[in-house]
Amino acid sequence: MTDSSERPLAVFDLDNTLADTAHRQHFLERRPRDWDAFFAAAPQDPPLAEGIALVLESAEECEVRYLTGRPERCRRDTLDWLAAHGLPEGRVYMRRNEDRRPARRTKLEILRRLARTHEIRVLVDDDELVCEDAERAGFTVVRARWTAPSAALKVAQEREGRT
Repeated sequence: MTDSSERPLAVFDLDNTLADTAHRQHFLERRPRDWDAFFAAAPQDPPLAEGIALVLESAEECEVRYLTGRPERCRRDTLDWLAAHGLPEGRVYMRRNEDRRPARRTKLEILRRLARTHEIRVLVDDDELVCEDAERAGFTVVRARWTAPSAALKVAQEREGRT
């Protein structure tokens, strides 16, 4: 049951939705993939203007939450990045360090849990599989299509459960 006295939630992905990961994709294109370097470079991600504008607009009516496939070990860097770019405060949901399930499974699990107590106005994500599964589950989705898709990142999200 949702609490109507609370503001609805706007849930935002980070990588390639708010943060441009293009400069660190090369760490995923080599074998073996260099996950430590990929995540270590995240604090240098430039913000994506379209995503930033949407999160700021959403914050006018909604409580903002962040839902990322980044592992928990990246929490400090992630919080620092959000603050450095003036993004609205909001709880950040991250993958457990050892969790290798596909992003669409982990994210949908969290969305369903949130929906038990909150109205979810929108999910904004770049991962097509996450978007499709969320829509099938009845959530309103905005597809973040303002970056060039990365085949390496798609594999990482779906097959390796890394982001």
